[in-house]
Amino acid sequence: MAQDLLRVDGGGVDTPYNSRNLARNFEKIAFYEEFAPNSIDGPSGGEALALERWDQPVRFGVEFGSTIPQEAQERDTGVVRDFAKRLSRITRHPISLVTNNPNFHVFFMGLDDKDYLISRLKQIAPQTNEAAIVRAFDSTKLNYCFVFTFAGGENDYTPEIAIAVIRTELPALMRSACIHEELAQGLGLANDSPRARPSIFNDDDEFALLTTHDEELLRLLYDPALTPGMSVDEARPVVLQILAGRSGPS
Repeated sequence: MAQDLLRVDGGGVDTPYNSRNLARNFEKIAFYEEFAPNSIDGPSGGEALALERWDQPVRFGVEFGSTIPQEAQERDTGVVRDFAKRLSRITRHPISLVTNNPNFHVFFMGLDDKDYLISRLKQIAPQTNEAAIVRAFDSTKLNYCFVFTFAGGENDYTPEIAIAVIRTELPALMRSACIHEELAQGLGLANDSPRARPSIFNDDDEFALLTTHDEELLRLLYDPALTPGMSVDEARPVVLQILAGRSGPS
């Protein structure tokens, strides 16, 4: 923050972008992955993937480790609830915080909760990469947060379940930043790009919270003109057409 990072203003006159930027960034962020499947540190193969997004309502459910104070639980639950409403408004897709039968699990866990978390992940999604979770909770390296999504089958591009893990050792703003990034990535924007600005889908940590640019990416992702399973070549002219019909940045 002393270096003017973790901004919460959503971007401004110092971070202009246009439709060309949006199209380029959407392609990089929606059709590529930062890591190999079910991994948080293994590099991806670098090839373009098919478009993935939810077709069923997204139901966030929060779960806290046993050492998390009640005040922090209430605060973080409120952030997830408000962000779910915002995401639903942006995407026009049903997204909410629920207390029963979630399909997008958001775990707030500390180092002491590692064993419990692993047992819960085995219950929810046995295909979760346990070794990756163990590495994430290596006390010598703090991985802030991460998310996994699982589709119904090999050629299914609509997630059925997602799991986000947020480290509770983080201060409040960093936990909010993790909520924004991991929940948005779990909706289908799986990659980061150093050219995306203003954006949370950029490893430079300039922005802590979802920006105006990122809202545009989410609107694109859930535009009915795009469909899950589209290749990057199929989607490219459609994205340009969508952006040409908007009244926003050009």
